Amino acid sequence: MKIEDIKKVLVLGAGTLGLRVGLQCAISGFQTTIYDISEEALMKAKGVHQSIVKMLLRHERLTQAQVDEALARLTFTTNAEEAAQDVDFVNESVTENLELKRKVWAQFGALCPAKTLFTSNTSYLLPSQIADATGRPERFCNYHFHDVFYANVVDVMPHAGTESWVNDLLMELGPVLWQTPVFVKKENPGYVFNFMLMALIGAAGALKTGDVASIEDIDRSWMGNFKMDMGPFGILDTVGLDTAWHITSSQSDKRSQAFAALLKTYLDAGKLGVKTGEGFYSYPNPRYKEEGFIEGK
Repeated sequence: MKIEDIKKVLVLGAGTLGLRVGLQCAISGFQTTIYDISEEALMKAKGVHQSIVKMLLRHERLTQAQVDEALARLTFTTNAEEAAQDVDFVNESVTENLELKRKVWAQFGALCPAKTLFTSNTSYLLPSQIADATGRPERFCNYHFHDVFYANVVDVMPHAGTESWVNDLLMELGPVLWQTPVFVKKENPGYVFNFMLMALIGAAGALKTGDVASIEDIDRSWMGNFKMDMGPFGILDTVGLDTAWHITSSQSDKRSQAFAALLKTYLDAGKLGVKTGEGFYSYPNPRYKEEGFIEGK
């Protein structure tokens, strides 16, 4: 497969990242289908798309004509057979759960045509944990986006059985999708950035569960020292507390398990972060964005 062979893209999952990947694919000129089992999730995705394109228009990254053309290239469906028809490229963004991802890939591995290239947007799982479920592991690679429109980096992480042309194609595809491609030479949980980020998050979690400092003071310390717009717990809200819990709960050390237990209390209360309107902070106007937050006012 060459870059010009990619005409039709399928994004599996209409969550926080999936909807963004789908919109960017459409903006980049691909006929794009976003699939989800939930009609409600698809409706929410359309609403978020409107907010994103308004931002892109405001910053003059797109014209109104380009927005209209991109939205016309987008299709939303809960029908798996319809979604998989004649698709060239798949990027999966379902919940960070290995059993669920393998189930989804077994389903779409059977539905997609032989030509299809398979990629996963998993945050922390390794491609070798998923690849065989597709039935075509040689055409499978992790292709991990971050925010898409703000943090525009995409990680290319193959497994030992990924054919080399797949890596080359995905690196070439990155700039087409407005992303900076980063090649991860060997499997590593968390790729490059997430690996570093989890070290920060783990330290912040240990400070909180060890009752060393409050959530706000931990964030205040980070923001004040690095002059950043948010701290570790604000970042966690953006990532999604469910994603953070799946990652931390899979770690066996006591520090991770203690933090996973704290995160679970938020999950049980339906507080997943920005996407539900509440996590460690309340949205759309979190405390850390208020004037005087860093100064402790």
